[in-house]
Amino acid sequence: MSFQWCISDTHLRLITTTTFFIILTFLPPTTSTTTTTRDHPCRPPNHNHYPFCNTSLPTLTRALSLLSLLALPEKLLQLSNNASPIPRLGLPPYQWWSESLHGVASNGPGVSFKGSVPAATSFPQVILSAASFNRTLWRLVAEAIAEEARAMHDVGQAGLTFWAPNINVFRDPRWGRGQETPGEDPMVAAAYAVEYVLGFQGEVGGGGGGGKRVLGEDVGGGRMRLSACCKHFTAYDLEKWGGFARYTFNAKVTEQDMEDTYQPPFRGCIEEGHASCLMCSYNQVNGVPACARHDLLNKARNEWGFKGYITSDCDAVAIIYENQSYAHSPEDAVADVLKAGMDINCGTYLLRHTESAVEQGKVSEEDIDRALLNLFTVQMRLGIFDGENQFGNLGPWDVCTEKHRELALNAARQGIVLLKNDNRFLPLKKVNIASLAVIGPAANDTSKLGGGYSGVPCNPISLFEGLQAYAERASYAYGCLDIACQTEHGFKEAIHIARNADVVVVVAGIDLTQETEDLDRVSLLLPGRQTDLINTIARESRRPIVLVLMGGGPIDVSFAKHDPKIASILWVGYPGEAGGRAVAEVIFGEFNPGGRLPVTWYPESFTKIPMNDMNMRADPSRGYPGRTYRFYTGEVVYGFGYGLSYSNFSYRFLSVPHTISFLGSYAEADAKKIKNGLDFVRVADVPSCEALRFDVQVSVDNHGDMDGSHTVLLFSRPETKIRGAAQKQLVGFTRVHTRSYESVEANISIDPCKHFSLANENGQQVLPLGVHSLMLGYEEHTLTIGTY
Repeated sequence: MSFQWCISDTHLRLITTTTFFIILTFLPPTTSTTTTTRDHPCRPPNHNHYPFCNTSLPTLTRALSLLSLLALPEKLLQLSNNASPIPRLGLPPYQWWSESLHGVASNGPGVSFKGSVPAATSFPQVILSAASFNRTLWRLVAEAIAEEARAMHDVGQAGLTFWAPNINVFRDPRWGRGQETPGEDPMVAAAYAVEYVLGFQGEVGGGGGGGKRVLGEDVGGGRMRLSACCKHFTAYDLEKWGGFARYTFNAKVTEQDMEDTYQPPFRGCIEEGHASCLMCSYNQVNGVPACARHDLLNKARNEWGFKGYITSDCDAVAIIYENQSYAHSPEDAVADVLKAGMDINCGTYLLRHTESAVEQGKVSEEDIDRALLNLFTVQMRLGIFDGENQFGNLGPWDVCTEKHRELALNAARQGIVLLKNDNRFLPLKKVNIASLAVIGPAANDTSKLGGGYSGVPCNPISLFEGLQAYAERASYAYGCLDIACQTEHGFKEAIHIARNADVVVVVAGIDLTQETEDLDRVSLLLPGRQTDLINTIARESRRPIVLVLMGGGPIDVSFAKHDPKIASILWVGYPGEAGGRAVAEVIFGEFNPGGRLPVTWYPESFTKIPMNDMNMRADPSRGYPGRTYRFYTGEVVYGFGYGLSYSNFSYRFLSVPHTISFLGSYAEADAKKIKNGLDFVRVADVPSCEALRFDVQVSVDNHGDMDGSHTVLLFSRPETKIRGAAQKQLVGFTRVHTRSYESVEANISIDPCKHFSLANENGQQVLPLGVHSLMLGYEEHTLTIGTY
């Protein structure tokens, strides 16, 4: 009996096996096996004569050349994230798995903070960055992370292939990994994916798109600084809940929901972002493991133009046989994924079972060659075989720079959401605050700032440290021993400092003990006795208190929303290493908050809804209220897009069409069909969506005495009889800077085929004809789509 470690996203799972046919050295999970410019494969004089080393040749030619030099046993050694060396060709080992969700992270074995780079900038968790609704900010953050990642690679502390971003839709408020995502709206998730991937990969030339490809055709794609990976494909948003676990969960998804909710982020990530990696998820989709879904994986390549490699989530191949019992043998599991289009296994299952799968005739060498061609092509695009760093001479001096730390601060500022501000209690005036009390177990703990998939931050500042700088005297009490807050131990000291302070800030919420990978929540209420602590402090304080909520998932704080003794509520997510300073600047008015919630905050009663129900649309016949702002019909604590400011804003439509005509876009027979009563057209049948595009120009007026960065959200609602149409749909957003008592113009581009369309019950994208209402705050504009 031998033992082999298989590494999941953040866990290690011991797998036993009676066969171990490959003799090689496996590095421990904490050891980086990256290839730097100092140990590149084509180092002269011994290994630079191979055609795959010739940088003047096309990428495909070089990749095919390398493939042709490998014997089958050598090919098998490349099918794991921990790819083995091939000494005779000068190929060193390579670790495909590094992480960079909101900063270079230590979750993957490809990253190490033991070396000349001991830390990296920790940006806000994705859910908070998403609350900024700022594409420019998202791109800048991705570029900064990439610069630090590349710098760490160049000193041997990180790889070149990073498994981020997580772009699954935040469907259920209990999901432990919802914090890692851009929220519940598929358009926002897609937009975030595009900005992250473009900023992170830094692709030069080439690009995505291009349709179907077979072995030997042009691979496309340009030179990349790094490789980003869109995960988890697809319909993955359950960890461990009510007897269901991500390793065995069968996500039953309708064609309608698949088309307009679960797939758009991945389609955008590939078609517009040109991602070079796609990760298939653990779960089954309608009875078939995601990594074995030939139709879905090939749709990404053949319809969306994906050019890159597809990796399994870690151990996702093993579980097809060992946990899901979908495959009848390990060899069948290997055959299922390779023939479906997966290229590499995070783990060792392919290393241990592909040889026997070939011997049994279940896998051909051509299947393996197809996978390796995708892997080698990505490595070629990254310059691994070039011997020269095409992206500058980076090093430790490019990590934790002042510029990056300032960007982390700005990202936290822009994401913070003001949920309540009775009687304009905030911002506080520094000159009026002699004493400040800060209460809460997370308030003076920098380890709570990052959330999941965090690395080692550069210079983290706790919320108490940030606030301390704004008062003559500041005192701190934990109130609860920890976030779980099971006892009143600590209440007494918290009450004491609250009674003697001019202003009290209570920091409450959730952390990774409540929501994380492999752990979903069961309640939307504050954990333990946190609510008791808040109510007690509010009752004992001289003035109304400020409540700061940490955590990624929605929280039912209805009690605080309606309590006049709680004057203001701020949601700060996991704000990253600069969180303490950002929160203090918002509370004391140095920054005017403009973040908006990227996810609906539901009441506790929502937890009666089974988390494993994947349906997005409401179904009154069974008391099912639907999910997300697009379809949910129940009460909310705070809605998607909600967020206050220290200023009041109004909007005016300046320029927007009243009609959109298809006349002239269709043949006469098709136009006649539309005129004869059809109330929609298939998007696939529209001859030119480009010709239908238009801009919405609006005026944003700041009626307050503070300048401020403001989020503009444009929604649409169709008047249609198509079953399952959304109640409303976000069709555009932008972030603008406004001056006090002045107006600024904003422009939002609309593609009706993309933004006004919806999926019918057959999963076809259709564009409803007739009236569509555009909604901007309290303003509405009606336009009509038809043939005129």
